Amino acid sequence: MDNAIDLGRPEPLEAPSSSELEAEAAYERFVWANLPRNFAGHFIHGMLGMTGFRLFNAPTFLPAYLLQLTHSPFLVASGQALQQMGGVVSPVVGATVIEHRKKVLPVSMLMGTLMRLPILGIAIAGWTLAAHPGAEAATILAFLFLMGLFSGAQQVAFQMLLAKVIPIRRRGRLQALRNAAGGAVAACLAWAAGHYLIQGDMFGNGYSTTFLLAFLLTSAGLSAVRLLVREPEPPTLRPKRRLRDRVRDFPGLLAADRDYRYFMVAQTCAVTGRIAAPFYILYAAHVMELSGKNLGLATFAFLGADTVTNIIWGFMGDRWGFRSTFVGALGLWIAATVLLIVAPSMALVLLAFFGLGSAQSGFLMSSQTMVLEFGARDDVPMRLALSSTAQGLMSTLGPLVGGVVAASFGYLPVFWISIAFEAMALCILVTRVREPRFRRAEA
Repeated sequence: MDNAIDLGRPEPLEAPSSSELEAEAAYERFVWANLPRNFAGHFIHGMLGMTGFRLFNAPTFLPAYLLQLTHSPFLVASGQALQQMGGVVSPVVGATVIEHRKKVLPVSMLMGTLMRLPILGIAIAGWTLAAHPGAEAATILAFLFLMGLFSGAQQVAFQMLLAKVIPIRRRGRLQALRNAAGGAVAACLAWAAGHYLIQGDMFGNGYSTTFLLAFLLTSAGLSAVRLLVREPEPPTLRPKRRLRDRVRDFPGLLAADRDYRYFMVAQTCAVTGRIAAPFYILYAAHVMELSGKNLGLATFAFLGADTVTNIIWGFMGDRWGFRSTFVGALGLWIAATVLLIVAPSMALVLLAFFGLGSAQSGFLMSSQTMVLEFGARDDVPMRLALSSTAQGLMSTLGPLVGGVVAASFGYLPVFWISIAFEAMALCILVTRVREPRFRRAEA
């Protein structure tokens, strides 16, 4: 039977008491009784909230804007690096804050609000500091760091909330439907933003107007979560512990589960492969002008891939487990990067962006969902924290290294480094990681 409880928990030394069994049954009944409204809350959050983040984080608008302000590929890469740097430590802090709490929704709302405010700050900076491009660029970089700082804790809290209220075999279809709907909205908005807002320099700064739109969408999605989601109180909780004590538990989490350990290695390699992400649109300049209209088309292709492929990724994950979608996403990522390198026309560049968008959506869905399925339910916050910290660390170092390589040798070496890391991740995943859902079925 489907349920929201992780069934990979090691066998206890003693049989659970009748009160413990009753508490687990009550928890499961609450999850299923409130599934429709919780599903709706997460769906609307994905359709609106994540749409805004897609618009803001797409590897098109912000890199092009930073290049316009700084004329430096290294500073463009530094923007992504600073955003990820903020998320290196905060996931562990977030996990420590929520793992002993019966309700994580209040923390999710606080962190969600704090990570959205920097987007508003970046939009305002575009209007108020237009006469000082150096100061504007520095302000944007500072806000990107703050956004990453709060997003690390927010990601842990929201993923923990999803794990509590959405049963395992419903998570794929939820993510598929919300990402498809959100991808459709984001793709259409991206085209409109490029064509009308940026190309037309709406309200004096089309980029700022686009970022303001992203802020409003993300805020609307967060409001839907607050109004709709009903969170159960878990039967068991970890005791409150100090941050440094929980960090010491990380080696034990990795040592206790071989599949999880190699999953972390594969995930880290895949994240390192994102070293090339800030340069996709900059490299595309060799076959197309980086006008607002063309930026809109490239973003439309990248985000439109969510609409077309997320349904496939989600239902594949529900049926066969998310290891299969992880493998598919990595293979597609490699192929799309190669296509971008050799593409002789704008049409093929747009096709490459469609492939890159499809691969990213499959990677994010797979890695974020798989990590929920290893080990015990009570360890979910710390597994999420460890995963997010590793991703944040490599996402910080990768773009900085990529910026140095791009500035010194051009974009092509960065792309081949990216392909090499994606290939390593694919090899490790295929040869060393078993599907965690099949392990639970065998337990």
